[in-house]
Amino acid sequence: MTLNPESDADDAVVEGALRPTSLGEFVGQDRVKSQLGLVLEAARRRGRAADHVLLSGPPGLGKTTLAGIIAAELEAPLRMTAGPALQHAGDVAAVLSSLQPGEVLFIDEIHRTARAAEELLYLAMEDFRIDVVVGKGPGATAIPVAIEPFTLVGATTRAGLLPSPLRDRFGFTAHLDFYDAADLAVIITRSARLLDVPVEDDGVSEIAGRCRGTPRIANRLLRRVRDWAQIHGEGVVTRSSARAALDLYEVDALGLDRIDRAVVDALVTRFGGGPVGLSTLAVAVGEEPETIETVSEPFLVRLGMLVRTPRGRMATAAAWRHAGLTPPDVAGQPTLDLDGSDG
Repeated sequence: MTLNPESDADDAVVEGALRPTSLGEFVGQDRVKSQLGLVLEAARRRGRAADHVLLSGPPGLGKTTLAGIIAAELEAPLRMTAGPALQHAGDVAAVLSSLQPGEVLFIDEIHRTARAAEELLYLAMEDFRIDVVVGKGPGATAIPVAIEPFTLVGATTRAGLLPSPLRDRFGFTAHLDFYDAADLAVIITRSARLLDVPVEDDGVSEIAGRCRGTPRIANRLLRRVRDWAQIHGEGVVTRSSARAALDLYEVDALGLDRIDRAVVDALVTRFGGGPVGLSTLAVAVGEEPETIETVSEPFLVRLGMLVRTPRGRMATAAAWRHAGLTPPDVAGQPTLDLDGSDG
């Protein structure tokens, strides 16, 4: 399958076309793939719906892709919805009652499902039935309604927000980790082939080093570098074209983007390295607290530039140096360096 790089399809369509459709095509996350493959193969041999699956981890690591792969491996239909869309018990009842036998139901951001809707899932996941309440007050009657056996795949970026009764009903849970450069290089090379974009190995390495360990970002950066190479270069993704394009889009050599650098700058120049509360930090950079916490923080912590303390967020010596400043020699100041060692 080859996509026309000059197609006017939007990013969502292109991103969907780049998704692998089987566990064999899925690159990285080897431990999760092995465990999940065992769960799916056992379900196939028994001829029954697979255990419910919970996938957690930062955005862009492949949770939605794995949901599609689970359905494909089970040869079952896939129904997709999102936690914010399930605000009432009736919303869940309508979805569950229309499922086909063995269908895979994918709920993205499942931790944002409303409590009333969430409680209806408990019985459905365990006993494949729901209770429809008829009437109000003392005269209300719960009528049990059987539903077809199904596999629920939940995805969350905030696993800690899931209540224990819901989390415990998943038969298999997996946490997706950031990808290493070697796996990202394979993903970028595969995507370039599908997009019919000529790439050189050093160009692939440059993109892989700046995409924050995240395949979704890697594919997005590849498309932007492709655009630059077509307009200003010779149409080939090389190290020089990748550097020029990513500098234009404000992605630095470590993968920090505008928001990441704004967080680091706010910490070291406005708050003296911290500690500072999340909401205050978010106001300082003009972003929502959830964006800072789920997008920037995990990457900055991974790089050793930011630490969470009981009093708030603090910049490390690595963050001061990345901002071009000398770290203060203050007792208690975090000195975690880029290599992850304590100074």
